[in-house]
Amino acid sequence: MEERILQFLNNTYPINFYDVKAVTNEMYRCQSQKGVFFVRITNYKSYQEQLDEVNWTNYLFNQGIGVSQVIATINNSFIGKIMLEEEKRVVVFQAASGIHLPRSKWNKTVFRDLGQQIGRMHRVSKGYMNSETTAHINHWHESKEYDFLKYIPTEEKTIREIAHDVVNEIKELPQESSNYGLIHGDLWLENILVDSDSKLTMIDFQDCEKHYYVYDLAVPIYSALEFSFSGGENLRDYERSITRALVDGYKEENELSSEMLTKLPLFMKLKELFEYNLMHMYWNAKELSEEQVRILNLYRSRMEYSHS
Repeated sequence: MEERILQFLNNTYPINFYDVKAVTNEMYRCQSQKGVFFVRITNYKSYQEQLDEVNWTNYLFNQGIGVSQVIATINNSFIGKIMLEEEKRVVVFQAASGIHLPRSKWNKTVFRDLGQQIGRMHRVSKGYMNSETTAHINHWHESKEYDFLKYIPTEEKTIREIAHDVVNEIKELPQESSNYGLIHGDLWLENILVDSDSKLTMIDFQDCEKHYYVYDLAVPIYSALEFSFSGGENLRDYERSITRALVDGYKEENELSSEMLTKLPLFMKLKELFEYNLMHMYWNAKELSEEQVRILNLYRSRMEYSHS
């Protein structure tokens, strides 16, 4: 498989690759004389959806936003096609500098820098939002991952009621150019790299969508509380510290109304429901492991008793 991918890359891209290693079942790390690149091979989204994604990503790169550059083929296309078990779409990214920070390093200083980066991304994308190249980037509620009532079992009446109320409340919010547009959509901390000069790079725009900007703030806060808090202080104090830093950094680059800021807990709830829904979508309910049962019950308890 890797030899076939290597041959395809060298026939399709103006780069001399000499080594390909699988990172996941759809991501490959590739060595070349020009440095390291990452190759995504997937049919997760349609050709046109992926094209709109990478066009926006390259627009951000050209605007000086911290994202990975997309590499064009020798035919000047951002998406290649390879035949493996079936035809799949290929996107090549130049590797970003930096690392995934250790848990203990996700402090308010980094979150302020992240807020600035997110705010800058949203600000420069406002003019791009209305271009034809965003036609195939979905509005958030069009994605199946937000179809909570389809996947959360009917027996879970309380959580279904919460999901119904949260989605409806968000849909009723005013949708304006100042608060709604193109967002990354999945800025959990593993999708952010930080180098030795504290430069941040956002990666994996595969789930980009049209959404309220504040959701791009809710996701990294949620991610930090769920996966990266390593103790040493009260969790609530940590949450307040990183939230203030993230918001302050964001406001340096883009407007954020007090009205939308008060909705941040609502979007945190949306993210929690999103994660819970993914479990029902992709886990086999008849063959749950002990760990999966534990996680599901933890989420149920938090939501049903309003301890989120």
